[in-house]
Amino acid sequence: MNNELIIVIGAYGSGKSEYSINLAREFSQQGEKVTLVDLDVVNPYFRSRDVRDYFIEEGITVIAPEGEFQHADLPMLSPRIMGTVQNFEETVILDVGGDPAGCRTLARYVDNIKKRGYKMHLVINTKRPFTADANGITEMLEMLKFASKLNITEFVCNTNLMEHTTTDIIEEGIKIIDEVAKRENIKFDTFTVLDKYINDIPRKIGGKTRLTLHYFLSKPWEMNNKVHPPGI
Repeated sequence: MNNELIIVIGAYGSGKSEYSINLAREFSQQGEKVTLVDLDVVNPYFRSRDVRDYFIEEGITVIAPEGEFQHADLPMLSPRIMGTVQNFEETVILDVGGDPAGCRTLARYVDNIKKRGYKMHLVINTKRPFTADANGITEMLEMLKFASKLNITEFVCNTNLMEHTTTDIIEEGIKIIDEVAKRENIKFDTFTVLDKYINDIPRKIGGKTRLTLHYFLSKPWEMNNKVHPPGI
């Protein structure tokens, strides 16, 4: 059992919540007790709280605002979060807002996070404006480090254009991210692909290994007055 604390951050549209959700499910399927904490107070869409009911059935705890505040775009943090960060008996994944304002929510937990030990994954989609090149990624990296008071330990490439994604697009994204990873001495081993596209994308690109993601979160225009994981 690892019982790790993993913090997942990323710019708006990076896919960090999809990655967080899939990571929680992967640990759970390996037999670990997992809690997924929704700390995203920035983005009103694509939040990990949206899979709470489904994850209950899989034995995964999701901590997020409840009841009438479940889908509210408000900076609300559950009092259960501190206890979860301090719980060494389970794997904890923190899905954090994707800009410096979002990362500042970590401030009240940072001492306990450092005491426990942590990994921080920065999810990057180079087809998004703020992380389209090495300079943008570096600027984002520095802003998030300053706001969170923590260090990014790993990059994850989630470069994609949904159904228009090609091997060339991913390879280009990997090259851009790898430039920053080598300069900053940050681990970078993985790129992601949604399961519906894996037959079109090889397992290895640019020395990195494919991680398959299942698509859980509905887009805003797919919602019918409520949030529901597609296909579930």
